[in-house]
Amino acid sequence: MQTFLEQRLEEHPERLKCINHYIFTDSDIAVVGNLGHIFKKYHDFHLALTFRNNKDQPLNSGFIAVKGTSDGILRAKAFLKEVLEIYSTKYTKASRMLGDQLALAWVVKSHLTFATKKFSRPEAFSGDINGKLVLFLPCLIYNWTPPEGAGQFHGMRLDVQVVHFKGSRKRLMLESWNLFNSTSNLSDMLCLILGSGRTKYDF
Repeated sequence: MQTFLEQRLEEHPERLKCINHYIFTDSDIAVVGNLGHIFKKYHDFHLALTFRNNKDQPLNSGFIAVKGTSDGILRAKAFLKEVLEIYSTKYTKASRMLGDQLALAWVVKSHLTFATKKFSRPEAFSGDINGKLVLFLPCLIYNWTPPEGAGQFHGMRLDVQVVHFKGSRKRLMLESWNLFNSTSNLSDMLCLILGSGRTKYDF
């Protein structure tokens, strides 16, 4: 991610006049809504992270948005460099899983003491971390994960924009794709996910 952002900074300045925002996701994520509204609704931020009400792992690294201005790219790159340094010094033993999220949480909590309270409420907020303006978006909408087992789609909000198929939930991605290939009636990704999974798993 840092290398990609560095390459964008090295591009000819004229190209950066045409702003392209960037969103980085895990491979087991499906974007089910138009995320362009993030950059229109929230103006003052350099990068965006998603949070949840989880004491030990409040931040999920599966979705990171970066404002495509030269300043946004530069500051996002600097923030991620700090996270990488913390990861390298504190969390290498968790390199197979969760280390990056623990490092993210460490950096955020060490600079924003009020963040812990904010994580318990599903409302977007922002904070300044050494000159990097970070927007925090609720996982409930921008990084939603179906619960495991029965009732996976029970109570799913209709304003969900991003679905994260962690662990055993990955089977729903394949089922959504198979449903897409078998019909021409469903074009909306959220409808595909609900159509492929609700009847079998929401009980």
